[in-house]
Amino acid sequence: MNLIRQQLANELNVQQQQIQSVIELLDGGSTVPFIARYRKEVTGGLDDSQLRQLEQRLVYLRELEDRRKVIIRSIDEQQKLSPELEQKINAAETKTELEDLYLPYKPKRRTKGQIAIEAGLQPVADLLWSNPEQQPEQVADDYIDSEKGFADKKSVLDGARAILMERFAEQADLLKRLRQYLWQNGHLTASVVKGKEKEGAKFRDYFDFSEALNKIPSHRALALFRGRNEGFLQLTLDADPGSEATEGSQAETIVADYLQFEHQQRPADDWRLQVVQWTWRVKLSLHMETELMGKIRESAEAAAIQVFASNLKDLLMAAPAGAKRTMGLDPGVRTGIKVAVVDETGKTLGTNTVFPFQPQNQVDKAIRTLAGMCKQHKVELISIGNGTHSRETDKLIADMLKQNPEVKATKVMVNEAGASVYSASELAAQEFPDMDVSLRGAVSIARRLQDPLAELVKIEPKSIGVGQYQHDVSQSQLAQSLDAVVEDCVNAVGVDVNMASVPLLQRVSGLSKTLAKNIVTFRDQQGAFKSRKQLLDVPRMGPKAFEQAAGFLRIPNGDQPLDSSAVHPEAYSVVEQIASDNQVPLGELIGNHTLLTQLDPANYVDDNFGLPTITDILVELDKPGRDPRPEFKTANFKDGVEKVADLKTDMILEGVVTNVANFGAFVDVGVHQDGLVHISALSNKFVSDPRDIVKAGDIVKVKVIELDLERNRISLTMKLDEKASEPAQKPKSATKKQHSSRNNGAKRDNKQPVNSAMGSALADAFAKAKKD
Repeated sequence: MNLIRQQLANELNVQQQQIQSVIELLDGGSTVPFIARYRKEVTGGLDDSQLRQLEQRLVYLRELEDRRKVIIRSIDEQQKLSPELEQKINAAETKTELEDLYLPYKPKRRTKGQIAIEAGLQPVADLLWSNPEQQPEQVADDYIDSEKGFADKKSVLDGARAILMERFAEQADLLKRLRQYLWQNGHLTASVVKGKEKEGAKFRDYFDFSEALNKIPSHRALALFRGRNEGFLQLTLDADPGSEATEGSQAETIVADYLQFEHQQRPADDWRLQVVQWTWRVKLSLHMETELMGKIRESAEAAAIQVFASNLKDLLMAAPAGAKRTMGLDPGVRTGIKVAVVDETGKTLGTNTVFPFQPQNQVDKAIRTLAGMCKQHKVELISIGNGTHSRETDKLIADMLKQNPEVKATKVMVNEAGASVYSASELAAQEFPDMDVSLRGAVSIARRLQDPLAELVKIEPKSIGVGQYQHDVSQSQLAQSLDAVVEDCVNAVGVDVNMASVPLLQRVSGLSKTLAKNIVTFRDQQGAFKSRKQLLDVPRMGPKAFEQAAGFLRIPNGDQPLDSSAVHPEAYSVVEQIASDNQVPLGELIGNHTLLTQLDPANYVDDNFGLPTITDILVELDKPGRDPRPEFKTANFKDGVEKVADLKTDMILEGVVTNVANFGAFVDVGVHQDGLVHISALSNKFVSDPRDIVKAGDIVKVKVIELDLERNRISLTMKLDEKASEPAQKPKSATKKQHSSRNNGAKRDNKQPVNSAMGSALADAFAKAKKD
C-alpha cells in the first residue's frame, strides 16, 4: 500500500496523505460525489475528475499487486526465484512488464523447444551458441536419435535452434527494447481483402493504407479494426516502413545487439544468424504485432469512451425548460404523429394520435386536435422529436399556432435518441401499463424537454446515441465510464426526493436500486417527505446510506429550510451558529446576499469543519439549490429547409451540436442528416480538441461549404467567412504514398483546407457508429 500511495501521489501530483485519506474513504463505502462535495478538508480539495482517476488507478494498481504476489508464489514453488528476479518483479510498474518477467516461468503447452530439451538437445544449443568455432553438423551428429524424433542432423539442429529461439523470445529486456523501437518507428498497414473491393467500399480509404503506430488517431484506428472485423481489411505491423523487402529488419538487428551476436564467418555463425532471424520472424514479430495492435485498440477505445462520456455529460447537463405543461410529439408518417401532454410534474394528462401525412393527409383534423389539446391542458411548450418527418411536424405545429393565436406555446425540437428504447423497456411498462408503446415515446419526448437529466437516466446510457464507435469498444468499460458520468451529473444537480423516479434516485450517492424503490414506496404510502430526517424511517436506510445521500436529496417547502439546499445535515449546526451570531432567523439567513457576502468564513472554522466546507456553505446559502445547468435556449431552424436537397452552398444556418468527436462536431440543421464541422473548420485559430470550442447541445451558426447529395453528406464550417468548395467528386482509393502524406498531417495546421474525401469517410464511419 505504501508503494501504491506513493505512485498515485506522483501521478496526480498531490500529497501521499491526500491519497491515503481518499483510499480510506473509498474503502469505507464513500462515493466519489460525496467525497468531492463534503470531504474537501480531508482530501485537500481533490475534484471529482481527480477522484475518478484515482479510483480507477487504485483498482489497476491493486490488481497489479495481486498479480505480482501470484507470480512470485508461482516462481518460488518452481524453486527458480532468485533475489535478482524478485527485485525485478517488485519493481515492475505495469502488467505488461510483470507478464514479460513471468513469461519464462509461466506454465505452457509443450513446444518444439521443450520437446528438444526432453530429447537431450540442450547441450547442442548451448555449445553452438557459446562456441561458434564448432561445426554444427559435427556437433549434431552425436545427438541423432530416431526414437526420440530426431533422426538426422537437420532435425537435431532445428531442435537446438527452437530451444534458443524460445529462450531468447522470453527475455523481458529484449521484449522491452523491441516494444519501444516498434512503437516509435513501426507502422500499421491495411490492405483490402482480395475480392472484397466492392462490398467493402465504405472502407476504401484504407484499401492501401499505412500510418505510424504512435500517431493513429482513435477514430481511424477503430475504423481500421472495424474493417478487419467485418472481413474487408487485412491489418499488419510494418516494422521497417520504407525499407525494401530484401533488406533485413531493424528488429533483427536489435535482437542481435541484445544477444551480442556478430557474424565473423565462424563455422557456427550462419546457424547462429538463423537463430537471431527466426527469433524475430517466427517467435517475436507476431507476438509484437498482436500486443501493439492491442495497445492501439486499447488507447483508441479509451479515447472513444471519453468522447462518449463527454457528450453524454453535455446532454445530461443540458438546460431544462422547467416545470411547464408540455406536449410531446413523436413524428411518424403512416403510423401518425403520437401526441402526449404532461403536467408540470411530468404526469400524463392526455394522449392522441394524428395523421396529417401520407396516406391519410388529415391535416385540418390534426391541427384541430392538437389545438384542442393545447387549449384544454393549457400547454406552454411543444416538444418535437427530431426523427423522421420532424421538420414536417414542426411546420404543422407552426401552422397550428398561426391559426390559433390564443395558444401561447413555444415549439422546440429535441433529440429523441433512446425514446424508443425507453418505450419498450420494463420500466416504461411498469409506469404506463395501459398505454400503447408508441405513445410512451411521446411522453418521454415531452419530459426530456422539461428536465433532460431526470428523463434520460431512465435509458441505458449507451442507447442515448452520442458515442463514437460505441459497439467497437469494451462494453464493460463503456458502461462503467458512462455510469460514473450519470452519477456525477445527478449529484451535481441534486434530486427532489418527492418528485424523483426510481431510476433517478438510484443514481444518487449512496442509494441502491432497492433503497430507491423503498423511498418511492414509502412516499406513496406515507405522503411527501417533510424533512430529510424522515428518510431514516425508510426501510434499509442505514446511517451510512443516509450520510452519503442526504446532501443530494432536496425537500422543497419542508419543515427544515435547509433541506431544500445542498448543505449537508451534518453541517446544520454551523448554519444555526451563523444565524445566531448575526441575530437573524434561519429562514431569513438563506438567500440574504448582503449579509452572507460580508461574513468571513474563517470565523466559523472548527475541528469538524474546515475553510472549504464553510465557504461552500456560505455560497449555497446565498443561492440555495442553485441549478448548475445553463439557461434554456432554443435553435431556430431556417424555414423552407427541411431536407438535404434544400441546402445550398454558402447558406448560413442555425443548428444544434448533436455530437462532438475527435475529428470535429456534428450539427443538426433541421434536415434529418447531421452535417460535419471538421476540426479545421471550427475556428480561425488552431484547435487541438473540438470540445474546446463546442459541446453537445450548443446552438451554433454554421455555413454550408460542401454538399454530396449522392451520399447524403453535408460539410459545414463555423468560420462564416470561409468560401464554399467545389461539389464533391466521387473519392478515389488512396495509395500508401498519399496516405502517408495525409497521415503525417496529424500535426497539420488546422487552417489548411479539409480533404473532402477523408471528411466524407469520417462522416460515413461516424454515421455507421450512430446507426449502431
